[in-house]
Amino acid sequence: MSGRVVHFEIPFEDGDRARSFYEGAFGWRMTPLPDMGYTLVMTGPTPEQGPPSEPGFINGGMMKREAPFGSPVVTVDVEDIDGALESIEKLGGTTVIAKQTVGDMGFTAYFKDPEGNLIGLWQTA
Repeated sequence: MSGRVVHFEIPFEDGDRARSFYEGAFGWRMTPLPDMGYTLVMTGPTPEQGPPSEPGFINGGMMKREAPFGSPVVTVDVEDIDGALESIEKLGGTTVIAKQTVGDMGFTAYFKDPEGNLIGLWQTA
């Protein structure tokens, strides 16, 4: 398990307003994916496929604010989501969204820690 933060997600009420804000405030590049109800957020130089090409930053996404996504979420890289969720539950966390496939890139899941924070998991295919 690498345990590195590899992604973030920011919920919004108004997608155009949120994209405009973050583009203007930080120069982030936005790629809306209307069919998925999601916006890819690039915070630095990024190749066509894969992780950022420069160390020191992560990319993320934005989506409509709806349960369970009420506040920003960080996503942690793990080798095995199923094993990570098992450990998380033994330590007092709870699974919120079970393992899901993300295209041919990998898998994601979400859990709440014992403090009630929503955290994402990522497993590369």
